[in-house]
Amino acid sequence: MVYNKSTKWRIVSSGDTGCLICKELLSKWQEVNNLFSGMTNHSLDAKGRIILPLNFREQLGEKFFLTCGFEDCLQIMSTEHFHKLREQIAQLPGDKALALQYILIAPAVEVSPNSQGRIQIPQSLREKAGLEKDVTVVGMDSRIEIWDTVKLDAFIKKQKEQSIKEALELLKL
Repeated sequence: MVYNKSTKWRIVSSGDTGCLICKELLSKWQEVNNLFSGMTNHSLDAKGRIILPLNFREQLGEKFFLTCGFEDCLQIMSTEHFHKLREQIAQLPGDKALALQYILIAPAVEVSPNSQGRIQIPQSLREKAGLEKDVTVVGMDSRIEIWDTVKLDAFIKKQKEQSIKEALELLKL
């Protein structure tokens, strides 16, 4: 069940038949909140393009931003999310803002999927993230990451070994 405090509606499961109203409300909630989740494996084609999952494309709209990620990956965010990030960065002290502008804003490109749902990843961004052939697209709440599959597997393994226990304790799980 999902509950939205501002509009006071609830989405509940309705069994196998589904509930059109619930699905419509969930879609609207996802549009407002850009809830991205899931992991899918893809291959870069010879032109450096990948297919984004349909549900991600529907939430992102016709145009969105692709930039460097926080680790060895790329990230995609909606135009709205990207502009909010720019505003937040602008509020930081000068040296901190400048560092993030060089890492996140300067390399950013606006992209739109073609008729087959593929996006072109510029060579410079592919090189920064080490993307060659096999990639994994990861929904990460308000943004999407694109990883080299081998690097992602190693990163997840490292996280499990180092951080997961502490994080679960903080969540009291």
